[in-house]
Amino acid sequence: MRLQDKVAVITGGARGLGQSMAELFAKEGAKVIAADMGDMAYEHPSVEGYKLNVTDPEACKSFVDYVTEKYGKIDILVNNAGITRDALTRKMTDDMWDLVIDVNLKGVFNLTKHIGPAMQVNGKGSIINISSVVGEFGNIGQANYAATKAGVIGMTKTWAKEFAMKGAQVRVNAISPGYTMTDILKTVPQDLLDKFAAQTMLGRLAQPEEIANAALFLASDESSYITGHNLSVNGGMRL
Repeated sequence: MRLQDKVAVITGGARGLGQSMAELFAKEGAKVIAADMGDMAYEHPSVEGYKLNVTDPEACKSFVDYVTEKYGKIDILVNNAGITRDALTRKMTDDMWDLVIDVNLKGVFNLTKHIGPAMQVNGKGSIINISSVVGEFGNIGQANYAATKAGVIGMTKTWAKEFAMKGAQVRVNAISPGYTMTDILKTVPQDLLDKFAAQTMLGRLAQPEEIANAALFLASDESSYITGHNLSVNGGMRL
């Protein structure tokens, strides 16, 4: 029970990687609020679903107020919500660019700007930002996505410094997963999946539970001396 009596907020928590993290955190003793625009794909007695658009600053503030009033605190924040709108740069529209920036970058800022300072006042907390292997190495047709995920790493390092000021034990880290077998990959042709797997040293793609285990480590006190770090969980993948 590594997260006993902890309160965790996970965005994009209705399905996929967010679901895996929410269920694992709950199994380890946390009360989890899974914030998502979509309907919950599962039920768990220790996971509360909440409809939230992370691009809406006022909605994010209201959400933080709601969680704080109901649970008294927020110990863990996982900024997991993200989307893709892929195209070669010459074909990428303004709408494709703006939407990905709003969700993947501004959405992370909208919640953290309230939760991070509150953790600082409380003297302790863990923030985990989900980046991507694409944010580390880039990828053809994903200039918008790569920009946001690289930006998330930059914000992670900045917030690790900001929220630890005055001695607060607030840790901020990022995870950069490789290609992970969530629903989003079910539409990808098998020959491409095989190509991605061959680019890893382990010769396979990740399972959601493997990324969730990394998040659990960073959320728990087992990583109490780790902050400002980007943890690559990609099987040794290089794009």
